[in-house]
Amino acid sequence: MAARRTGGSRRPPPKAETLMSEYRDGVRSLGKRESGTKLVIGGKSMGGRVASLIAGDLYETREIDGLVCLGYPFHPPNTPEKLRTTHLETLSCPALIVQGERDPFGNRAEVEALSLPPAIGVRWIGDGDHDFGPRGRSGFTRKGNLANVADAVAAFIAGLPEPR
Repeated sequence: MAARRTGGSRRPPPKAETLMSEYRDGVRSLGKRESGTKLVIGGKSMGGRVASLIAGDLYETREIDGLVCLGYPFHPPNTPEKLRTTHLETLSCPALIVQGERDPFGNRAEVEALSLPPAIGVRWIGDGDHDFGPRGRSGFTRKGNLANVADAVAAFIAGLPEPR
């Protein structure tokens, strides 16, 4: 996106695995936390996937307390057989995935068929797409859906144990 703003051409984003060290360095650059301060990492779509790839290690070393993924890309659109979930199967870090019910990267029926570990909770956003937007006649609104996202994240963080 930055390259496009300066006249560069549109290119696909880097693979999530190539961003892991940069994300990890970003978390570690925060330095020592104040006592009692919770640190939760995460992101939207690929940002959440990158965070999820490093969360287990950072949780084990007590550098983070939890993980939040908004619109997790469980698979590329229209290819539900190409799952991006192997690393989630053993995740012990407390995690929340907030997902639109109609997300093309993993809708409710597809995600509920997966075997996610107990550490991962999923909060469904009513009739939401990948950006949590509902269809016009669904009875849901974008504003209401985004408020539900914020409430889910706040409740998750409040429910985390005090830092270890």
